[in-house]
Amino acid sequence: MTEYGRGHGSEPWHPEDPLYGESYGGQGAYGGQASYGNQDPYAGQQPGWGAPGQEQQHHQYEYDAYAQAGQPGGVPYDPYGQQPDPYGGAAPGYYGTHDGYPPPPPPQQQHQQQLRHDQTAPMPVMPPGPQAGDWQAAEHDEPWQDGPARREPEPEHAFFAGGDPDHDEDEAPAPRGNRRSARERRDKDQRPKRRGRGLATVVVLAVLAGGGYLAYDRFAPPPDYEGAGTGSVQVEIPDGSPVMQMGLLLKEEGVVKSADAFTAAVTENAKAEAGLQPGVYTLRKEMSAASAVALMLSPESRNNLTIPEGSRAVAVYERIDKKLELKTGTTKKVAASQAKNLGLPSWADNDPDIKDPLEGFLYPSTYEVNKKMKPADVLKQMIERAKQNYARYDLAGQARKLGLDSPLDLVTVASLTQAEGTSHDDFRKMAEVIYNRLDPGNSQTYGKLEFDSTYNYIKNQSELDIPISAIKNYDNPYNTYFYKGLPPGPIGNPGEDALKASINPTEDGWYYFVAINGKTSFAKTYAEHEKLVEEFNKTR
Repeated sequence: MTEYGRGHGSEPWHPEDPLYGESYGGQGAYGGQASYGNQDPYAGQQPGWGAPGQEQQHHQYEYDAYAQAGQPGGVPYDPYGQQPDPYGGAAPGYYGTHDGYPPPPPPQQQHQQQLRHDQTAPMPVMPPGPQAGDWQAAEHDEPWQDGPARREPEPEHAFFAGGDPDHDEDEAPAPRGNRRSARERRDKDQRPKRRGRGLATVVVLAVLAGGGYLAYDRFAPPPDYEGAGTGSVQVEIPDGSPVMQMGLLLKEEGVVKSADAFTAAVTENAKAEAGLQPGVYTLRKEMSAASAVALMLSPESRNNLTIPEGSRAVAVYERIDKKLELKTGTTKKVAASQAKNLGLPSWADNDPDIKDPLEGFLYPSTYEVNKKMKPADVLKQMIERAKQNYARYDLAGQARKLGLDSPLDLVTVASLTQAEGTSHDDFRKMAEVIYNRLDPGNSQTYGKLEFDSTYNYIKNQSELDIPISAIKNYDNPYNTYFYKGLPPGPIGNPGEDALKASINPTEDGWYYFVAINGKTSFAKTYAEHEKLVEEFNKTR
């Protein structure tokens, strides 16, 4: 690296140097114009620095003195004292030259002056008060450590300032008043670019170190207990809780050591995704996550009561008795004796022939039940949930549109649809069959439904092979072979899909259906129906 005024001493300027002879005033090395010609080198300076004249000339000499003080072989300048002439003899310039610069001393003298300067020369003291110009350092700047000459602090590199790291700010022309001197530009151009790659390397290493920590934390086994745990604790899992939320609740109750361990155990158990349901679980303290998942999947841990779609009221009563560990028939007696106090809607139990007023209102769902509850409490929960779901569909308005007499009739149609349909895809067609048959003017059944499910409801059975002679001769309001129209009330507790299908049936002209090998086939005429019956008999 070659830099003027650095190394073991100053060397004479080479005539081919493009900056050879450049000065701030007077004649150049070749006797031509000065570097700035007739222009004012201090044009655009702030007020206080004077116009061309004595004050300007004074600062010009002051700048050169400071520049020379920082160069090898230079003589420190005292701005407040008289300086001797280091070269002897008077001259037009301060140093005895026309351009204000001293001639380079011989190499031997340069070396001696360098030694004296390194040993004894103090750093020049800047004059107090506000300064201006490129040579003026910022308030808190420190001198450059890589050379005696005082320069501007190097700007923050573009890599860390958000700019282009290959862009040199010196390429853009600076305002006139902020341009560097020729010597500063020369030294700046010769100095190697500082790219800040050392700091960038530190940042990269820090990121890699952090990534290594994250990788370790991520792939390390999550905290977990060992064994099946001890004691007993009840944990309630709210409806709609994701797996992570379940794990957090179990951790709060001291069942598992971490939610992450529980989530991992659920992932590893093929039955867990579909088997974990909301409700109240009886678990143990400090269980391994795998043991907790396995226990939650077993029926013994569940304190929930699940009512399947289409369940009859008598089956619901039996489930409640079993869950509350009551004598069989206890809940059925409570339902019969307290039906009016359980919160039924006003349009329920509107027919004296209704077998059970709670039928159709024990909504199929999962309920949180514990041993401290009473049968009436559980029944109220079910009836309340039924009313909430029925209110979403405006049963009274929908019943009028479908030609029914009351909202209860619509719930009854839904219960028949649920009982006779074998899949959710059948429900809309099954609902159309019911509405078409209810029409007293239809030429197929003349207003009779003729559903086996209504007879089975009377008998509390689920038989498929019922003699026609027995059904047609059995006088009961629920027997749709004996009476036209709907039964007095629902024959079960329908689910939401059956209810929606009853509100929006198909309009394809279906009148008949037969279930063959678990699949329901529909027909529009009696002749088509007879063919389906023959096929059914072959599979019996």
